[in-house]
Amino acid sequence: MRGRLGDKVRLQHALEAIEIIESYVLDADFEKFLSNDMLRDACIRQLQVIGEACGKISTELRTQHSDIPWRQIVGLRIIVVHQYFGIDEKVIWDVIRGDLPAFKKRLFQIISNIEL
Repeated sequence: MRGRLGDKVRLQHALEAIEIIESYVLDADFEKFLSNDMLRDACIRQLQVIGEACGKISTELRTQHSDIPWRQIVGLRIIVVHQYFGIDEKVIWDVIRGDLPAFKKRLFQIISNIEL
């Protein structure tokens, strides 16, 4: 366990953030995503939550699940927080539509195998 919260709780936070993003973009396409500042900002905020939660995951769990690109997940958070002026909306959209569904499935699997 790293900090006050354990891995399971942090992974649940990441999973909840993915589900929130899914609800935001349910009926959206890339053009709507680009034209709606509030939608884009809300999704980026939840990506920050995912990156922060994953950044606090124990080394042990990261090693056990090395198929997950932990560094890239945390790295995206760093980019959207610290280089907000250089965010590529297409990359964000591709992460949302392309990467998050598979990551969500993996989170479900991992969480179900962690005991509190």
